[in-house]
Amino acid sequence: MQALVTGATSGMGLEYCRQLAQSGHNLVMVSNQQEQLDTLPLLISQQYHVRAIGRYQDLAAPDAAQQLYDWCCCEGLQIDILVNNAGMFFFHKLTPDYVGRAEAMLSLHMLTPTRLCFLFGEEMKHRRQGYIINVSSMVAQMPTPGITIYAATKAYLKSYSKSLYFEMRPYGVGVTTVLPGAIATPLYNIKPATLKLLTRLGIVRTPQWMVRRALRGMVRKRHYVKPGVMNYLAPVLLKLLPNGLETRIWQKIDGK
Repeated sequence: MQALVTGATSGMGLEYCRQLAQSGHNLVMVSNQQEQLDTLPLLISQQYHVRAIGRYQDLAAPDAAQQLYDWCCCEGLQIDILVNNAGMFFFHKLTPDYVGRAEAMLSLHMLTPTRLCFLFGEEMKHRRQGYIINVSSMVAQMPTPGITIYAATKAYLKSYSKSLYFEMRPYGVGVTTVLPGAIATPLYNIKPATLKLLTRLGIVRTPQWMVRRALRGMVRKRHYVKPGVMNYLAPVLLKLLPNGLETRIWQKIDGK
């Protein structure tokens, strides 16, 4: 089987590639990090004895999904596993200066994964087999000031994937939504020492831990994968907070 992983050269994306390759799957590694694409596919091919192909693509571009699909068709690549993992993150209140980044995030987290599911999912339906993983987030379950667009786009992906799960199920295609909590990846730009401490305390989890559970859920065609106690406690606890207290907490974080 052949897997296509977006955001494949760092963090959870790279870990998806490693674990899928370890299971014998060939890879299409999609990323906007050209330097890493020049080396990582070859290293994974040599280490796990699979075929790994790198594809440079800015997945925030409006026509990115169609370009990627067309390229796979031209290369004769049949995608059996689609992992929509690519993401971006910034912590900042919404201001005009951040409109460009917000629009890129909307495209990367919503438009491109949706189109990739349409394009590759249709082929899976005809073959009556295949797997799709859409990586959402724990914050999809709650409004989160400071990462307003991030939380909203992940909520869209969670809702979209839930409906798609039922639409694809009669065709033998699994759609699994992954809702990670805090994961030790470069995405959040946390200082290495702080990240190490949070990981040791179990507040932040490793990509290996998360991806292992995600792939296990994928194989079982589970609807959701949201491991970790905080994935269940945090949304409930935040809902119990009075609005006034939430406002004061945000003002404290925002420096006002």
